Amino acid sequence: MPGPPLVTGATGFAGSHLLDHLLETESRVAAWGHVRTAQPHLIGDSRTVWNSIDLLDRESVARAIAQLQPSVIYHCAGIAHVGESWSKPLRALSVNVLGTHHVLDGVRAAGLRCPVLIVGSALVYRPSTGCLREDDPIGPSDPYGVSKLAQEMLAAHTAAPVFIVRPFNHAGPRQASTYVTSSFAKQIAEIEAGLHEPVLRVGNLDSQRDITDVRDTVRAYRLVVTQGAPARPYNVCSGRAYRIRDMLDTVIARSRIPIRIELDPERLRPSDNPIIAGDRTRIGLEAGWEPKIPIEQTLDDLLEYWRAQTARQT
Repeated sequence: MPGPPLVTGATGFAGSHLLDHLLETESRVAAWGHVRTAQPHLIGDSRTVWNSIDLLDRESVARAIAQLQPSVIYHCAGIAHVGESWSKPLRALSVNVLGTHHVLDGVRAAGLRCPVLIVGSALVYRPSTGCLREDDPIGPSDPYGVSKLAQEMLAAHTAAPVFIVRPFNHAGPRQASTYVTSSFAKQIAEIEAGLHEPVLRVGNLDSQRDITDVRDTVRAYRLVVTQGAPARPYNVCSGRAYRIRDMLDTVIARSRIPIRIELDPERLRPSDNPIIAGDRTRIGLEAGWEPKIPIEQTLDDLLEYWRAQTARQT
C-alpha cells in the first residue's frame, strides 16, 4: 500500500505552505526538514510525520524513501536564493543538483513508480523582455538558474513519472527577508516597532517581476502532479510583471508612520534581469490552474506576518 505524500524542504517557504495545502485533504503527510525551524502549527499536527534527511547523504535518502514508500514526492528542498548562489555557487550546485539526483536515485532503487515533482525555476530561461513561454530559449545567467536547469536534465533520465514546474517569483507570509517584498515588509514592521530609524533601505527598484502568492503557487504544484503531463515543464506565474518600485509604494502606503527611502548598494545583485515575466497559458489549459489571490492581499498578509513576528521579539 502506498505511503503518504512526501514534501522535501518542508520547513522552507513554499514547502511549509505546500504542507498546509496537502493537509486540507490528506490524512497523513511526510515532511523532510529541520524540525527546529518548522512552523509551530505543523510540528503540533499529528498528521505530519517529520524526518531530518541530509540530501547529500545518498544512502540516507535511499533508505528513507524505501521505508516510506511515498505515494508522491514534492521535491521542494534546495538552495533557493539567487544572491547566495553567487557567493556560494558550489553549495547551490551540490544541494540542488546532487540532492535531486539522490532523491530520483532513491526512487529508482526502491522500485517505485510514484510521481515526483521537481521544483525548477523561471531563471532557466534566457533573459527576455517578453512573457516567457515554456518553449522559449534556455539560457540561465546565474549559478542558481544553472542548478535548476541541471535538475530538469536529471529528470529526463528517470523512469518514474517526473513533473516539472518553473515557478516565477512568489511571495507571502513566512518568506525570508532576503527576498525583496519580504524585506520591505520586515523593515516597515521593525520601524513601526521603534527598532530602527524610519529609513527603508532598498536595491534596484526599476526591475519588473512576475509575482504570485505562494499559496496559489503550491496549489499549482499539486494540480500539475494530478492533471499535468510528465516531463513537460509548466510555468507557475501570474502573467503580469510588477515594477518593484510599485510594490514598495503599495507596502509603504500601509505603514503606520512616515518612512523615507535610501539606496543600499549591498542589495544590488551582480546580474539583475530588468524584466522577468511568464506566460501561464499551458498550466491553465492542461492543469486547470490560475492564480486567485490578488497582489494587494499578498502584501497585506506579508506585512501582517512581519508585524506579528516583530511583536514576538520585542
